[in-house]
Amino acid sequence: MPDGTIAAHDEQHGQHHPALQHHFQDLDQQHEASTLGMWLFLVTEVMFFGGLILAYTLYRIWYPVAWAFGSEELNIYLGGFNTAVLIASSLTMALAVRSAQTGAQKATVRWLLITMAFGLTFLVVKFFEYKEKFELNHVPGPNFHFDRAGPAESPHVQIFFSLYFALTGVHALHMVIGFVLLSIIARMAHKKKFSPEWYTPVELAGLYWHFVDIVWIFLFPLLYLVHRSGPIV
Repeated sequence: MPDGTIAAHDEQHGQHHPALQHHFQDLDQQHEASTLGMWLFLVTEVMFFGGLILAYTLYRIWYPVAWAFGSEELNIYLGGFNTAVLIASSLTMALAVRSAQTGAQKATVRWLLITMAFGLTFLVVKFFEYKEKFELNHVPGPNFHFDRAGPAESPHVQIFFSLYFALTGVHALHMVIGFVLLSIIARMAHKKKFSPEWYTPVELAGLYWHFVDIVWIFLFPLLYLVHRSGPIV
């Protein structure tokens, strides 16, 4: 390559956005590749949760009475409150992404912090739900105790709580990861790292957060609303 061409290339490269990685031609290409990567990651997450939900569905078909007993032990008010909290957090996350797109740095930080506050609220409520289950010995294991269903259905109720803790526990872990992720991005926004030209991390974090919220929208009726319309037969 002639020296003049090299110099021109270096000069052009120096004008690139600081966030542009060397193996991309421009920010648009980098944004598309990053978004595709996130969607592929979310597909794997769908398959992961899908396997757990499939197991839940099979056991619910086999043991409907035990599932109804187990579901009635869950606090529908706390579950409903957490559902509202996550729906609100999806709104604030969307507002954070929009603020980043328009270059409103302070608004981006504010909406991210509010989203994090909603996420923390969800985790605190879930902690008290778990605490109650430990106090009542509704945690699967050698100390599991559940008299209401009788000796025939009690082992099946334990399966329900096994899947309850598996599904909600993995979901809570995703919430913790999302909280850490948003804290890093909020710090970047505070340092004015984002602009209308580059806001990819905020948008990708928003996709992840919305996915976690959608998972809960499925978990709430599956776990908390079993046989709530009538008495257990």
